Amino acid sequence: MKIYLSLFTLLMVLITLGVDLPSMTPKNDRSDTSAAKDSALRHVVLFKFKEGTTANQLEVIESAFADLKHKIPEIESLEWGLNNSPEGLAKGFTHCFFLTFATEAARDVYLPHPDHKAFGALLDPYLEDVLVIDYWTP
Repeated sequence: MKIYLSLFTLLMVLITLGVDLPSMTPKNDRSDTSAAKDSALRHVVLFKFKEGTTANQLEVIESAFADLKHKIPEIESLEWGLNNSPEGLAKGFTHCFFLTFATEAARDVYLPHPDHKAFGALLDPYLEDVLVIDYWTP
């Protein structure tokens, strides 16, 4: 309890003295559509497939996703791979697709793009779950 009061007191003194405290906003936060020259927008997609999805069906899905790089020019890069983590924490997710965009506007063109939507229609019958995370590189 005393530690918390001491930290609180120190914080109040620093604020009173006008010390510029670091922002709690993540350094890579880009709420606008612009990006710094040295940063990139990453779009990470993880798939968990329904039981019974065959190796052939997975190959078709993998190829179709990889082909989006050639169909949607806003995708700067696309790589993918299969989970091989020994930690046992994948929760059934087996496939990771990693896309890079220069701007949020480029990503926003990709999301509703007809070729992306067609891929989603191909994927849907086999997909049990999906996880998507986007972030700016520092």
